Amino acid sequence: MAWNVFKLCTGLKVVGSVMILVVLSVVGVSYYAVVVANYVPQVWKGALATATALLVLILFHFLLAMLLWSYFAVVFTDPGGVPQGWKPSSCEDDLEAQSLPLDPTPATTTVPVSLSTMAQSANVRYCRKCCQFKPPRCHHCSVCGRCILKMDHHCIWVVTCVGARNYKFFLLFLLYTFLETTLVTVALLPQFVAIFSNIDEDSSFPSVLATTILAFVLNLAFALSVLGFLIMHMSLVADNTTTIEAYEKKASTRWRFDLGWKRNFEQVFGMRRIYWFLPLYTEDDLRRMTVLQGLDYPLRSDNDSQEF
Repeated sequence: MAWNVFKLCTGLKVVGSVMILVVLSVVGVSYYAVVVANYVPQVWKGALATATALLVLILFHFLLAMLLWSYFAVVFTDPGGVPQGWKPSSCEDDLEAQSLPLDPTPATTTVPVSLSTMAQSANVRYCRKCCQFKPPRCHHCSVCGRCILKMDHHCIWVVTCVGARNYKFFLLFLLYTFLETTLVTVALLPQFVAIFSNIDEDSSFPSVLATTILAFVLNLAFALSVLGFLIMHMSLVADNTTTIEAYEKKASTRWRFDLGWKRNFEQVFGMRRIYWFLPLYTEDDLRRMTVLQGLDYPLRSDNDSQEF
């Protein structure tokens, strides 16, 4: 019997659980270094030191709250799975025009003859592992063991897939992580420089010095790495493309889901600007925007006037 190497992917679920602890540990170290060890003591010094400390503390707690809100919104929001018994609206529809290259011929051992024949004759995408039809932009995740709507990637940092219903929350998590880690890096830079400039005169406790150095290095590394991911994903949003689709689509033709950067942006972040930077959607957006359900997507027309 052939050994299925993809079964090893289930081990990533355990790794992902550890990653949550890593994220919370970095947050804890940063909180101690910025709040407890360095800036709360400066509140009582008066004058400019007090004003600076208060500003740093307010910004730090605000960004931390938004970071954690966005993070747990990704973790606890289902990215979207194919509804039980879902089928294309019409077997005569050209669904190939709304999807990536079709899967190979469905397995005849697990698929009823009628469904297999229907999939082949109508060019419908079919998942041989889940034994069900796949909506446009849907892909099977070997880690989650199911098809994910508008799957972008499986992220071990959030222990789940990033898909149609939590992609916005993931992007906000990247944004607030970058802002928070940048703030911590800038806030601890003077202390970091002072530690190595006046190492013989520094009277701080060794634990404070070690935590300050560790927090500075960790946050600098995270800020630089997250910035790259944030830029990449924002470019994908501008083209209405997922990470998977970016590698599979043809670069010679314009992506048929590309409705223009503004509409592409609204398909992810919603129609109400006041909610763009919050990890939630309005009831109106959830009702009107079918793309948030992950089953139906508007296509670009020849004159680029496609409406939601």
